[in-house]
Amino acid sequence: MDTDILQLLKSDINKAFRLMVEKYSSKLYWHIRRLVILHEDANDALQNTFIKAWKKIGDFRRESSLYTWLYAIATNEALVLINKRKRTATVSLDDISSILANSAEGSTWFDGDEAQIKLQNAILQLPEKQRIVFNLKYYDEMTYEVMSKVLNTSEGALKASFHHAVKKIEKILGGN
Repeated sequence: MDTDILQLLKSDINKAFRLMVEKYSSKLYWHIRRLVILHEDANDALQNTFIKAWKKIGDFRRESSLYTWLYAIATNEALVLINKRKRTATVSLDDISSILANSAEGSTWFDGDEAQIKLQNAILQLPEKQRIVFNLKYYDEMTYEVMSKVLNTSEGALKASFHHAVKKIEKILGGN
């Protein structure tokens, strides 16, 4: 379907963009949501992702897949939102993680069971880069090769980040 979308970009950009949004909205939403936690923030970052994609679609060079390109934009938009939250926060980063963990537990948008909530709380305790790498690998089942294009980082660094993230999560979950 990506080839259809890319072909359609030449003749009907509006239809191509609609197809792209239909195909990737859900995947990108959940990718962003796992990073920013709050539904409202995820919606904002998703909207910003598609706005940026619309503005930059003419610059898409096809050096990577459409999927990879969109995930890179979505990840950057999520990070922009997270960093904005950090700058404007009047509470410490530890308190923010606690607030976000409680938001996941009490959210009508989060339907995870107790094990999922514990995992999410453990993931929230990871440093930002490890959290992103873990989410991309665990939830999105992204290969290190694709991840390296999305995050503009070497595969070796990503493997190390994932390994450290898993060890920290095991330690956190083992302590509960």
